[in-house]
Amino acid sequence: MQTATTLEVLRSGVDALRAEGKRLALVPTMGALHEGHLTLVREARAHADAVAVSIFVNPKQFGPNEDLDAYPRTFAEDCRLLEAEGVALLWAPTVEAMYPGGFATNVSVAGVSDGLCGAARPGHFDGVATVVCKLFNQVRPDVALFGEKDWQQLAVIRRMARDLDLVAPYADAIVGVPTVREADGLALSSRNRYLSPEARAQAAALPQAMRDGIAALMAGSAVAPTLAAIEAHILQAGFDSIDYVALADAASLRPLDGLGDAPARLLVAARIGGTRLIDNIAVAAPS
Repeated sequence: MQTATTLEVLRSGVDALRAEGKRLALVPTMGALHEGHLTLVREARAHADAVAVSIFVNPKQFGPNEDLDAYPRTFAEDCRLLEAEGVALLWAPTVEAMYPGGFATNVSVAGVSDGLCGAARPGHFDGVATVVCKLFNQVRPDVALFGEKDWQQLAVIRRMARDLDLVAPYADAIVGVPTVREADGLALSSRNRYLSPEARAQAAALPQAMRDGIAALMAGSAVAPTLAAIEAHILQAGFDSIDYVALADAASLRPLDGLGDAPARLLVAARIGGTRLIDNIAVAAPS
Protein backbone atom coordinates (compact mmCIF):
# COMPACT_ATOMS: atom_id res chain seq x y z
CA MET A 1 0.00 0.00 0.00
CA GLN A 2 1.35 3.38 -0.98
CA THR A 3 0.69 6.20 1.50
CA ALA A 4 0.52 9.76 0.18
CA THR A 5 0.55 12.83 2.40
CA THR A 6 1.11 15.41 -0.33
CA LEU A 7 -0.90 16.08 -3.46
CA GLU A 8 2.13 15.49 -5.66
CA VAL A 9 2.68 12.00 -4.29
CA LEU A 10 -1.03 11.24 -4.50
CA ARG A 11 -1.25 12.26 -8.14
CA SER A 12 1.85 10.23 -8.96
CA GLY A 13 0.26 7.18 -7.34
CA VAL A 14 -3.04 7.70 -9.15
CA ASP A 15 -1.24 8.20 -12.47
CA ALA A 16 0.69 4.95 -11.95
CA LEU A 17 -2.55 3.02 -11.37
CA ARG A 18 -4.11 4.62 -14.43
CA ALA A 19 -1.05 3.75 -16.53
CA GLU A 20 -1.69 0.12 -15.63
CA GLY A 21 -5.22 0.50 -16.98
CA LYS A 22 -6.85 0.05 -13.58
CA ARG A 23 -10.34 1.20 -12.68
CA LEU A 24 -10.11 3.08 -9.36
CA ALA A 25 -12.54 3.20 -6.44
CA LEU A 26 -12.37 5.71 -3.57
CA VAL A 27 -13.57 5.18 0.01
CA PRO A 28 -13.44 8.51 1.89
CA THR A 29 -13.12 8.18 5.69
CA MET A 30 -12.14 10.15 8.77
CA GLY A 31 -10.20 7.17 10.13
CA ALA A 32 -10.89 5.33 13.40
CA LEU A 33 -11.81 2.48 11.09
CA HIS A 34 -14.27 -0.26 12.01
CA GLU A 35 -16.02 -3.11 10.24
CA GLY A 36 -18.35 -0.68 8.49
CA HIS A 37 -15.42 1.02 6.77
CA LEU A 38 -13.85 -2.32 5.88
CA THR A 39 -17.15 -3.42 4.35
CA LEU A 40 -16.94 -0.34 2.10
CA VAL A 41 -13.41 -1.33 1.08
CA ARG A 42 -14.49 -4.88 0.26
CA GLU A 43 -17.46 -3.62 -1.73
CA ALA A 44 -15.14 -1.21 -3.55
CA ARG A 45 -13.08 -4.15 -4.78
CA ALA A 46 -16.22 -5.47 -6.51
CA HIS A 47 -16.50 -2.18 -8.44
CA ALA A 48 -12.86 -1.54 -9.39
CA ASP A 49 -9.42 -3.01 -9.95
CA ALA A 50 -7.76 -0.88 -7.27
CA VAL A 51 -9.01 0.83 -4.11
CA ALA A 52 -7.91 4.15 -2.70
CA VAL A 53 -8.91 5.20 0.83
CA SER A 54 -8.66 8.68 2.27
CA ILE A 55 -8.23 9.40 5.97
CA PHE A 56 -8.83 13.02 6.87
CA VAL A 57 -10.54 14.43 9.95
CA ASN A 58 -12.14 17.39 8.23
CA PRO A 59 -12.28 20.48 10.47
CA LYS A 60 -14.76 22.22 8.15
CA GLN A 61 -17.56 19.79 9.01
CA PHE A 62 -17.25 20.24 12.78
CA GLY A 63 -19.05 23.04 14.60
CA PRO A 64 -17.32 25.22 17.23
CA ASN A 65 -18.64 23.15 20.15
CA GLU A 66 -18.31 19.73 18.53
CA ASP A 67 -15.78 16.92 18.98
CA LEU A 68 -13.03 17.80 16.47
CA ASP A 69 -10.19 17.60 19.02
CA ALA A 70 -11.63 14.50 20.71
CA TYR A 71 -12.50 12.64 17.50
CA PRO A 72 -10.72 9.25 17.67
CA ARG A 73 -7.52 9.01 15.68
CA THR A 74 -6.00 5.54 15.24
CA PHE A 75 -3.80 6.02 12.20
CA ALA A 76 -1.30 3.19 12.75
CA GLU A 77 -4.07 0.64 13.32
CA ASP A 78 -6.03 2.05 10.37
CA CYS A 79 -3.01 1.52 8.10
CA ARG A 80 -2.64 -2.06 9.29
CA LEU A 81 -6.30 -2.80 8.56
CA LEU A 82 -6.20 -1.21 5.11
CA GLU A 83 -3.03 -3.01 4.12
CA ALA A 84 -4.62 -6.31 5.16
CA GLU A 85 -7.60 -5.50 2.91
CA GLY A 86 -5.34 -4.97 -0.11
CA VAL A 87 -5.84 -1.22 -0.46
CA ALA A 88 -3.55 0.15 -3.15
CA LEU A 89 -3.35 3.80 -2.14
CA LEU A 90 -3.92 5.69 1.11
CA TRP A 91 -4.42 9.45 0.91
CA ALA A 92 -3.72 10.97 4.33
CA PRO A 93 -3.28 14.72 3.89
CA THR A 94 -2.60 17.21 6.66
CA VAL A 95 -5.04 20.06 7.21
CA GLU A 96 -2.48 22.38 5.58
CA ALA A 97 -2.28 20.15 2.50
CA MET A 98 -6.08 20.04 2.15
CA TYR A 99 -6.69 23.71 2.95
CA PRO A 100 -3.55 25.67 2.08
CA GLY A 101 -3.08 29.27 3.17
CA GLY A 102 -5.62 31.61 1.62
CA PHE A 103 -8.21 28.86 1.02
CA ALA A 104 -11.48 30.71 0.39
CA THR A 105 -13.87 28.40 -1.45
CA ASN A 106 -16.99 26.78 -0.05
CA VAL A 107 -19.34 24.24 -1.67
CA SER A 108 -22.93 24.56 -0.46
CA VAL A 109 -25.75 22.23 -1.48
CA ALA A 110 -29.25 23.58 -0.85
CA GLY A 111 -32.39 21.52 -0.41
CA VAL A 112 -31.29 18.08 0.75
CA SER A 113 -28.90 19.65 3.30
CA ASP A 114 -31.40 22.02 4.88
CA GLY A 115 -33.19 19.91 7.50
CA LEU A 116 -32.31 17.01 9.80
CA CYS A 117 -28.55 17.10 10.52
CA GLY A 118 -28.27 20.25 8.41
CA ALA A 119 -30.56 22.07 10.84
CA ALA A 120 -28.99 20.52 13.94
CA ARG A 121 -25.41 21.17 12.78
CA PRO A 122 -25.31 24.46 10.81
CA GLY A 123 -22.53 24.50 8.22
CA HIS A 124 -21.81 20.78 8.59
CA PHE A 125 -22.82 19.81 5.07
CA ASP A 126 -20.96 22.74 3.52
CA GLY A 127 -17.85 21.24 5.09
CA VAL A 128 -18.75 17.77 3.83
CA ALA A 129 -19.49 18.92 0.28
CA THR A 130 -16.33 21.02 0.12
CA VAL A 131 -13.97 18.27 1.26
CA VAL A 132 -15.63 15.54 -0.82
CA CYS A 133 -15.51 17.72 -3.93
CA LYS A 134 -11.79 18.21 -3.30
CA LEU A 135 -11.25 14.49 -2.70
CA PHE A 136 -13.00 13.67 -5.97
CA ASN A 137 -10.83 16.17 -7.86
CA GLN A 138 -7.66 14.95 -6.15
CA VAL A 139 -8.18 11.20 -6.64
CA ARG A 140 -10.40 11.28 -9.76
CA PRO A 141 -11.98 7.90 -8.97
CA ASP A 142 -14.25 6.00 -11.33
CA VAL A 143 -16.52 5.14 -8.41
CA ALA A 144 -16.82 6.25 -4.78
CA LEU A 145 -18.48 4.39 -1.91
CA PHE A 146 -20.20 5.78 1.18
CA GLY A 147 -22.12 4.13 3.99
CA GLU A 148 -25.88 4.54 4.05
CA LYS A 149 -25.76 5.19 7.81
CA ASP A 150 -25.46 8.89 7.00
CA TRP A 151 -28.26 8.92 4.43
CA GLN A 152 -28.43 12.72 4.26
CA GLN A 153 -24.70 12.95 3.58
CA LEU A 154 -25.09 10.49 0.71
CA ALA A 155 -27.93 12.59 -0.74
CA VAL A 156 -25.86 15.77 -0.46
CA ILE A 157 -22.86 14.23 -2.21
CA ARG A 158 -24.95 12.82 -5.04
CA ARG A 159 -26.69 16.17 -5.51
CA MET A 160 -23.35 17.98 -5.57
CA ALA A 161 -21.87 15.59 -8.14
CA ARG A 162 -24.94 15.94 -10.33
CA ASP A 163 -25.17 19.73 -10.09
CA LEU A 164 -21.46 20.28 -10.74
CA ASP A 165 -21.35 17.77 -13.62
CA LEU A 166 -18.58 15.82 -11.94
CA VAL A 167 -17.24 13.10 -14.19
CA ALA A 168 -14.88 11.33 -11.78
CA PRO A 169 -17.04 10.02 -10.27
CA TYR A 170 -20.29 11.04 -11.92
CA ALA A 171 -23.37 11.10 -9.68
CA ASP A 172 -24.60 7.60 -10.52
CA ALA A 173 -21.13 6.19 -9.71
CA ILE A 174 -21.52 7.23 -6.07
CA VAL A 175 -22.49 3.97 -4.40
CA GLY A 176 -24.35 3.71 -1.10
CA VAL A 177 -23.50 0.62 0.95
CA PRO A 178 -26.01 -0.69 3.53
CA THR A 179 -25.34 0.09 7.18
CA VAL A 180 -23.33 -2.48 9.11
CA ARG A 181 -24.78 -3.19 12.56
CA GLU A 182 -23.78 -4.81 15.82
CA ALA A 183 -25.61 -7.96 16.91
CA ASP A 184 -28.11 -5.85 18.90
CA GLY A 185 -28.84 -3.63 15.90
CA LEU A 186 -26.78 -0.55 16.77
CA ALA A 187 -25.22 0.97 13.66
CA LEU A 188 -21.42 0.83 13.65
CA SER A 189 -19.85 4.26 14.12
CA SER A 190 -16.45 5.59 15.13
CA ARG A 191 -18.28 7.63 17.78
CA ASN A 192 -19.53 4.44 19.47
CA ARG A 193 -16.05 4.40 21.07
CA TYR A 194 -17.18 7.31 23.24
CA LEU A 195 -19.96 5.30 24.90
CA SER A 196 -19.60 3.98 28.43
CA PRO A 197 -20.65 0.34 28.91
CA GLU A 198 -23.96 1.53 30.39
CA ALA A 199 -24.63 3.98 27.55
CA ARG A 200 -23.64 1.36 24.98
CA ALA A 201 -26.23 -1.05 26.38
CA GLN A 202 -28.89 1.67 26.39
CA ALA A 203 -28.02 2.72 22.83
CA ALA A 204 -29.52 -0.49 21.42
CA ALA A 205 -32.93 1.05 22.13
CA LEU A 206 -32.43 3.42 19.20
CA PRO A 207 -32.66 0.88 16.36
CA GLN A 208 -35.28 -1.10 18.31
CA ALA A 209 -37.52 1.97 18.62
CA MET A 210 -37.08 2.59 14.91
CA ARG A 211 -38.01 -0.97 13.98
CA ASP A 212 -41.06 -0.82 16.23
CA GLY A 213 -42.09 2.47 14.66
CA ILE A 214 -41.73 1.14 11.13
CA ALA A 215 -43.85 -1.87 12.04
CA ALA A 216 -46.54 0.49 13.34
CA LEU A 217 -46.42 2.61 10.19
CA MET A 218 -46.70 -0.50 8.01
CA ALA A 219 -49.72 -1.56 10.06
CA GLY A 220 -51.43 1.74 9.28
CA SER A 221 -50.56 3.94 12.26
CA ALA A 222 -50.54 7.68 11.62
CA VAL A 223 -47.13 9.28 11.19
CA ALA A 224 -47.18 11.99 13.89
CA PRO A 225 -48.13 9.77 16.85
CA THR A 226 -45.78 7.05 15.63
CA LEU A 227 -42.84 9.47 15.55
CA ALA A 228 -43.81 10.71 19.01
CA ALA A 229 -43.84 7.12 20.28
CA ILE A 230 -40.36 6.54 18.86
CA GLU A 231 -39.11 9.64 20.67
CA ALA A 232 -40.68 8.50 23.94
CA HIS A 233 -39.14 5.02 23.62
CA ILE A 234 -35.66 6.47 23.01
CA LEU A 235 -35.84 8.92 25.92
CA GLN A 236 -37.22 6.32 28.30
CA ALA A 237 -34.29 4.06 27.42
CA GLY A 238 -31.83 6.62 28.80
CA PHE A 239 -31.01 8.96 25.91
CA ASP A 240 -30.46 12.57 26.97
CA SER A 241 -32.09 14.38 24.05
CA ILE A 242 -33.30 13.97 20.48
CA ASP A 243 -32.34 16.21 17.57
CA TYR A 244 -34.98 14.74 15.27
CA VAL A 245 -37.16 11.75 14.46
CA ALA A 246 -38.45 12.11 10.91
CA LEU A 247 -40.13 10.22 8.12
CA ALA A 248 -38.86 11.57 4.81
CA ASP A 249 -38.88 10.89 1.09
CA ALA A 250 -35.76 8.79 0.47
CA ALA A 251 -34.58 10.90 -2.48
CA SER A 252 -35.53 14.48 -1.64
CA LEU A 253 -35.60 14.12 2.18
CA ARG A 254 -38.85 16.08 2.14
CA PRO A 255 -40.83 15.33 5.34
CA LEU A 256 -43.77 12.97 4.83
CA ASP A 257 -47.06 12.86 6.67
CA GLY A 258 -47.95 9.45 5.25
CA LEU A 259 -46.59 6.52 3.27
CA GLY A 260 -47.09 6.55 -0.48
CA ASP A 261 -45.64 4.73 -3.46
CA ALA A 262 -42.22 6.42 -3.31
CA PRO A 263 -39.48 4.96 -1.08
CA ALA A 264 -39.32 6.55 2.37
CA ARG A 265 -36.73 6.65 5.13
CA LEU A 266 -37.06 6.88 8.89
CA LEU A 267 -34.21 9.03 10.21
CA VAL A 268 -33.19 9.67 13.82
CA ALA A 269 -30.48 11.63 15.64
CA ALA A 270 -30.24 11.41 19.42
CA ARG A 271 -27.69 12.04 22.15
CA ILE A 272 -26.63 9.75 24.97
CA GLY A 273 -23.80 10.31 27.43
CA GLY A 274 -22.61 13.30 25.39
CA THR A 275 -22.42 11.26 22.16
CA ARG A 276 -24.59 12.02 19.16
CA LEU A 277 -25.79 8.92 17.29
CA ILE A 278 -27.57 8.89 13.93
CA ASP A 279 -29.41 6.11 12.15
CA ASN A 280 -31.89 5.55 9.35
CA ILE A 281 -33.89 2.63 8.01
CA ALA A 282 -35.78 2.20 4.76
CA VAL A 283 -39.57 2.17 4.98
CA ALA A 284 -41.39 0.31 2.24
CA ALA A 285 -44.78 1.43 0.98
CA PRO A 286 -47.57 -0.63 2.57
CA SER A 287 -48.89 -3.42 0.36
